[in-house]
Amino acid sequence: MEVVICKTKEQAAKLAADIITAAVEKNPKLVLGLATGSTPVKMYDEMAKAAKKRKISYRAVRSWNLDEYVGLPGTHNQSYRYFMNENLFKKIDIQLKNTHVLNGMAKDPEKECKAYEAAIKKAGGIDIQVLGIGSDGHIAFNEPGTSLKSRTGVVYLTPSTIKDNARLFFGGDMTQVPTKALSMGVGTICEAKKIILLAFGENKQNAIKGCVEGPVSQFCTASALQEHNDAWIFCDEAAAKKLKLRKYYAWRSATKLGIAL
Repeated sequence: MEVVICKTKEQAAKLAADIITAAVEKNPKLVLGLATGSTPVKMYDEMAKAAKKRKISYRAVRSWNLDEYVGLPGTHNQSYRYFMNENLFKKIDIQLKNTHVLNGMAKDPEKECKAYEAAIKKAGGIDIQVLGIGSDGHIAFNEPGTSLKSRTGVVYLTPSTIKDNARLFFGGDMTQVPTKALSMGVGTICEAKKIILLAFGENKQNAIKGCVEGPVSQFCTASALQEHNDAWIFCDEAAAKKLKLRKYYAWRSATKLGIAL
């Protein structure tokens, strides 16, 4: 695990975007795992800007998103399909037929989840998986207590996650947030060849502490990344404040990336 501690979230987003941009440039058929929420938006902006400036094509890139709300169609303005279309897909030349988001309206959710897993496997697996992290240390919708071997399936959202998502997507109205979602499992996520997790702000301090320096435990599902052989954590100084070895992480990542942080 590499922990990259930046002065600002803008710098962190740019560095993460640079890694993905370089990977697409090297492999035009890259398979991306994508995340929603406010955290990756700046990174997506940087990816789109780089694609335009350097004429990098995403036409052959394929993507699979982490999750989707149960009960929301992709046309709903709070769905994650809608979010991805607006915040990334419309800004690059990726073909929508190559972008995959779980169907929150599926008549048979379990069948939908199994098919999603099979499609990822058929594509050769995810090359780079983007993640955010919840304030309680969860990744995707894998709440504390979820098995670290879990696969894509139907999950129930905790009150804290519903509250967080109401603020981000539903104007603060918790009654409008679905209580269930379809989500990649922790085990599914950890099969990606490379993982990039983004975390910004003081409210992510405990989550990043648990992810990076806590015990590997189902009570902080992000801690599973400690056992991944190519996981990168990009965070700002506020999110990294409780890390015991933050000075070492900063030095090591700056040395590896060949930049000043």
